[in-house]
Amino acid sequence: MKLAKDAARSQSGSKKIVSRADALFLMIASAVAAVMTTYMSIRGIIGYFTGPVTLELPVASKSQTATGLELESTGHYTSLEATIPDLPSGPAELLSWVAGLNQIGVLAILTLVFLLAYRLRSAVLFTAGSVWIVGVCGAILALVGTIGPFLEGWALARVAEMIAAGGRTPETIHILSAEFSLGPLMLGLVLLMVAGVFQYGRRLQTDTEGLV
Repeated sequence: MKLAKDAARSQSGSKKIVSRADALFLMIASAVAAVMTTYMSIRGIIGYFTGPVTLELPVASKSQTATGLELESTGHYTSLEATIPDLPSGPAELLSWVAGLNQIGVLAILTLVFLLAYRLRSAVLFTAGSVWIVGVCGAILALVGTIGPFLEGWALARVAEMIAAGGRTPETIHILSAEFSLGPLMLGLVLLMVAGVFQYGRRLQTDTEGLV
């Protein structure tokens, strides 16, 4: 009996890593950020269909020479910033999908922040819902980091052909060039591993509760 009281006193006197006020602030901040980023993403998507749109487009080749440089310098450019008054529907739809996927990735991260703050506030971290949410968010980030750059590169290359950027014409065969970042993919894989850790922690927590 004395041991149980000492354990309860130790638990009640232990210092929390995140206070209830801090956790509540993180929950509110993540919710506000989700609303604001979603609003900005929707505005950007609407802009693709209403115009004008300013895009950084790849040029036909690396042989586009930059002139007027000082110090006897030479250079070339591989992209240009172009403003299109009325973006064709095909590229507009692709870029809209890219914006939507990117926003889903942002919402996945904000959902994780909200979830962790809520669990720390309630002092119950390892639950079946936490495991499921972390795993789904990791899969979403990995998927967004893989598909998003491909769609964006395809759309920008198509627009460059339509406006004959750097000498490219719609009849020109162009191999897709897209910039892939390993950041979202690696973060998604890490979150999938964290979901496994949460599952293991939940199992240990269940076993511990059964011994009390």
